[in-house]
Amino acid sequence: MISARGLAKRYGDRRVFTGVDLDLAAGGFLLVTGPNGSGKTTLLRVLAGLAAPSAGELQLPERHTVGYLGHSPNVYRELSALENLTLFGRLYRLPERAERIGMLLERFGLWEMRRDRVSTFSRGMQQRLGLCRVLLHEPSLLLLDEPYNALDAQGAALLDGVFDEPRTWVVATHEPQRVERRATERLAFA
Repeated sequence: MISARGLAKRYGDRRVFTGVDLDLAAGGFLLVTGPNGSGKTTLLRVLAGLAAPSAGELQLPERHTVGYLGHSPNVYRELSALENLTLFGRLYRLPERAERIGMLLERFGLWEMRRDRVSTFSRGMQQRLGLCRVLLHEPSLLLLDEPYNALDAQGAALLDGVFDEPRTWVVATHEPQRVERRATERLAFA
């Protein structure tokens, strides 16, 4: 599913990472760890196709099969939860999107506030909506950057349930103990 050889990323003279080799098979779980500024987020952005590597070879699945959740939930604050997911459902050209949206809002505990503006949501509720957004098109590869960020115990438990689904995963986190038992591959940045 993902293959990388000698992957590197630079911003001008600043080296973010270099020499990354990966072979992540379908159904695999790559756990990415390291301190702030070590390159975890940049690697996920490269794997999501949002940034180009500076060097190396990279093979990725087709973009429409990838879901990416970065530090921000990437939802529109002036829209409601329902409007956000409807917009993304249209962008993904999802058939029967209303049913999928309703199921995700219910699953993540957002059904009752589906018509409320996202600007009124707590950071944890926004993170839940971001998870709904990234799962909406049922991607086979999920790239999650600090997915437990701002989630309370109930939200974290909901995310744990998502990890039980058969997909390919790349997860960058400062809390590796939450997911390390699932990891089939590990990459630790210094």
